[in-house]
Amino acid sequence: MKFRIRRHQEEPEINLIPLIDVLLVILIFLMVTTTYSRFAELQINLPTANAEQAPSRPEQINVGVDAKGSFSVNQVVITTNNVTAISNAIKQAAAQMKDPTIVINADANAAHQTVVRVMEAAQMAGYSKITFTTQGNR
Repeated sequence: MKFRIRRHQEEPEINLIPLIDVLLVILIFLMVTTTYSRFAELQINLPTANAEQAPSRPEQINVGVDAKGSFSVNQVVITTNNVTAISNAIKQAAAQMKDPTIVINADANAAHQTVVRVMEAAQMAGYSKITFTTQGNR
């Protein structure tokens, strides 16, 4: 009788090295494709100021334009609408002033061309400082 020698059989094992390799590749893929949200919060203390009344400009000429296209220079109505008459009225109003600022008070419904006429008249009179007034929100 022949007896077989029993060899000690190894138990099957799970090889972990390929599993770890695959998990690392998946981890790298997830890290690259994931978007991160950055929430940045700044604590800002804005400065405050006490608003004072704007300094009055003593050397200014107020030119008014209404919705119908009528003009007035320092509240004196001009009867004609041509640029030369407006320029002459501006020169008369600025007779005693050194370098006045032309302030255009145009109605919201006034035509754009009427405002351009005032700007032309100021240029003809030799004044380059022109500003516009607006109405603030209430």
